[in-house]
Amino acid sequence: MSKRIVKKYNSEFKTKVVLEVIKEDATINQIASKYQVPPTNVIDWKKKFFENVSIVFNKEKAVKQYQEKLKEKDREIEALYKELGKVTAEYSWLKKTSESMI
Repeated sequence: MSKRIVKKYNSEFKTKVVLEVIKEDATINQIASKYQVPPTNVIDWKKKFFENVSIVFNKEKAVKQYQEKLKEKDREIEALYKELGKVTAEYSWLKKTSESMI
């Protein structure tokens, strides 16, 4: 069985490709071939670009959304720490109880 190699592209590269697509001097397939990228990737990048282009003009909104996501992740981490504490306490209690039965 062969392993599939997934190539990662940085944001600068993706932006360069998408801007070339927007110029419409060549087709998506031609641009994809030029940069040796699957055309589906180029289409996805273009779609994502247009979905997020408003961020350029409203950075505060983007920062606020990012901060909200961070707060949510912090809440999730806090809940996981609480759960870990409970499990650790239960484990310690079970260990002590089982040792006293021997």
